[in-house]
Amino acid sequence: MKLLRFGELGKERPGVLDKDGQIRDLSGHIDDISGSFLNKNSIDKIKKINFENLPAIEGTPRLGTCVSGIGKFMCIGLNYADHAAETGADIPEHPILFMKANSAIVGPNDDVIMPRGSTNTDWEVELGVVIGETAKYVSEEDALNYVAGYCVCNDVSERHFQAKLTGQWTKGKSCDTFGPTGPYLVTKDEISDPQNLDMWLDVNGKRMQTGNTKTMIFTVSQVISHLSTLFTLHPGDVISTGTPPGVGMGMKPEPVYLKEGDVMEVWIEGLGKQRQVVLQDA
Repeated sequence: MKLLRFGELGKERPGVLDKDGQIRDLSGHIDDISGSFLNKNSIDKIKKINFENLPAIEGTPRLGTCVSGIGKFMCIGLNYADHAAETGADIPEHPILFMKANSAIVGPNDDVIMPRGSTNTDWEVELGVVIGETAKYVSEEDALNYVAGYCVCNDVSERHFQAKLTGQWTKGKSCDTFGPTGPYLVTKDEISDPQNLDMWLDVNGKRMQTGNTKTMIFTVSQVISHLSTLFTLHPGDVISTGTPPGVGMGMKPEPVYLKEGDVMEVWIEGLGKQRQVVLQDA
């Protein structure tokens, strides 16, 4: 099941994509797609609805983030062996964790706005994991039972802010609009193996990133288990699990960064596609 949120910013309504790719309005059944809805029982109730009886949404409405009111937006750094190699970094012993400010989160096709002073804004296609059940001290074997579904994330990053402004990576990760999320929350029953998903990212039609989640250093299960030993994961929390090679910072002979007018397209197998136009803040 592909759940989504559609409508103007701040006025999004819950929806679902039917078998023909038509958006159907779920607002007669739920208030929103948020943490309080994401438990297995609530999702199972929605699955029993005949989607063809729901109101059809005409045209191509704006899509919001696929989850409303995200609690924590956590990101795993250097989690693909081939990406670590392109950056010259050592393989980490434990998952590298940083957090992206919730104010960075935007819809999958909203503009990405480079902040004032930005010189090194970069792209990162990532598998997003949406937590559906409260998780604390979870084993690797049970970890996927706490997942509501998966989504596409673009972990947009300002590399100068990230590495040169002194401090943690969060400075370069949390700029406004740097967290496109969606278009869909795809329930976990549709993804048989989160460790075998193809993904790519294009800039202006040129393929920059090509990868597969099988090259993750730490699997989705390992990441959830590890994080749950540090703090409680709540329904509606999102984990962005790292990026494959092909980021601008790793380009040879010189890094390549985004500029105003560039267009990013971001895709993960089974999870849909994003598209963002890059703008420069005045």
